[in-house]
Amino acid sequence: MIRINLLPEEHRRKSRTPVRVLGAVCAGVSVNALVAAWYGWLAFGVGAEVESEAAVLQTELDGLGPQVSYFRALDAERRRFAGREETLAGITKTRINWTAKIDQLVTIVNNGGEGQRHFVWLDDLNVQQASDARAKSAGQLRAQGHSGSEHFAQVANFLDDLEDEAFMKDFLPPSPPEGTQAQIDKELEPAVVWNFPLKLELKNTTPPKPEPKKPAKPAQSTEGGQK
Repeated sequence: MIRINLLPEEHRRKSRTPVRVLGAVCAGVSVNALVAAWYGWLAFGVGAEVESEAAVLQTELDGLGPQVSYFRALDAERRRFAGREETLAGITKTRINWTAKIDQLVTIVNNGGEGQRHFVWLDDLNVQQASDARAKSAGQLRAQGHSGSEHFAQVANFLDDLEDEAFMKDFLPPSPPEGTQAQIDKELEPAVVWNFPLKLELKNTTPPKPEPKKPAKPAQSTEGGQK
């Protein structure tokens, strides 16, 4: 059915917006306002907080930079000193404390039991050392020995006493005793003197240098085929 309103314009009812449409529009506006407020809070509030924390962390990092550099410098210096210490320790192991070694030799010479076991004195003491790691001997200790006894067995006693563990740890075992009778004069003291050579070979404690590895030969390729 078609309705026609014949009333004049000023007496007609004005059309109103439906409540549902109005509610939907208000809801949409509210949601948009909330989204805009949330975005503004993220953009300004949280962003400013993050930038502030980043600035604080950057300041702390800048303060730690010199400490890290100082630590690295100390660590590099520690490694250098550790290398020097290792080198010095290696040199110390391969060298002999000759002051202590001569003291030990003098003690053995003097401990002859007042001539009961041996009566020995030395001259022309000479030490030679070699630096060749491949050599069997690292050097020699040589001296001209004299025994003031008519019994040559006292020379053997002296060589036996030389094999003291503290003294001989740096030497190879001595050679068998040998010597010549140099003096027989009953008016002198001692009346009989035997001369004998003292020769001790030093042990080689220097580790040999590793030989450079030879490059491997390329494998020869063989070609074969069936006829």
